[in-house]
Amino acid sequence: MARVFLALVLIIGCLLQPETARAASEPYLTAPAAILMEASTGQVLYERGARKERPPASTTKIMTAILALELARPDVVVKVSENAAATPGASIYLKAGETLTLGDLVKGALLNSGNDAAVAIAEGIAGTENGFAWLMNRKAKQIGAYHTHFTNPHGLTEPEHYTTAYDLALMARYALGNPEFRRLVATREDQIPAPDGVRYLYNTNRLLESYPGADGVKTGTTDAAGQCLVASASREGRRLIAVVLGSEDRYADVQALLDYGFNAFYSEAAAVGEPVGRVSVKNGEFQSVTVAPVTTIGFTVPVEEAPFLEKRVLLPAVVKAPVRKGQTLGRMLILYKGREVANTSLVSTQDVAALSWWAQFKQ
Repeated sequence: MARVFLALVLIIGCLLQPETARAASEPYLTAPAAILMEASTGQVLYERGARKERPPASTTKIMTAILALELARPDVVVKVSENAAATPGASIYLKAGETLTLGDLVKGALLNSGNDAAVAIAEGIAGTENGFAWLMNRKAKQIGAYHTHFTNPHGLTEPEHYTTAYDLALMARYALGNPEFRRLVATREDQIPAPDGVRYLYNTNRLLESYPGADGVKTGTTDAAGQCLVASASREGRRLIAVVLGSEDRYADVQALLDYGFNAFYSEAAAVGEPVGRVSVKNGEFQSVTVAPVTTIGFTVPVEEAPFLEKRVLLPAVVKAPVRKGQTLGRMLILYKGREVANTSLVSTQDVAALSWWAQFKQ
């Protein structure tokens, strides 16, 4: 009987040990919903409750800004309605009847988290908040955020206004592909016109001041949503996106996630357009041509598994002129434990004309 008991203890201990080791290596979080994502590839490195629908508070404004930047010019002038000026919550204190450019309203929505600015954007683009919400939901589906439904442009709590940590990471990843969005969410302070002078804007994202490499994205807080933060940070060519919803300490949670991502993982990647090699050209005006990936690829593994990750470039020794810019000349593979996990075509970065027959003869 004693032997049976001892055997059971050993079995239970063996079953529990791997789980304990795994948990010990992961970040401690107060947030019930969280995700950590590689921005370049969308690979998920960590998630907890990330697919559960929750109120997003002002992280909603990521989508509001996406539409504003894509659907209208920043110099379009918007007249502030009484409805926009009366929007409760966080504000840049718009006055009914004043006019601002759409670009300035986007600054007010992203930096100061102005709900009034978000409504002015919505009305300026779609005429009504309802019409703009329809555009938001359509764009969410196009991005792949299938568990998101917006009813307003600012994030104040409404029954059918929800998203997930995963969907917010997708939206942030998409938005960070826009240079103007990237610039704005990394801006700590700015100013825009006011009827009596200027409005000073200060980014609500304190991570920009406290975390090395932090470069975005958006805070959000309501009673229903709790403390929310969609964050991004870049180091040594990698950008990570971290999302926490319903946190008790969003900055500590996000810092723990980002530290985990940068310190516990190793990544092999190649960016679109980034030169990775050269191919000799026969009978061309140039003796060789640079090649670059046609799409960004990458794969991330725990640091202890870095030796199992390999990036392989497959190119011909020589090609014959003429060569067209964008012409496929080879492939790049990323292998993990010998298995292909990512690939892309390698294309010429320039045209290479063929030499005339007499020029070839001189060679």
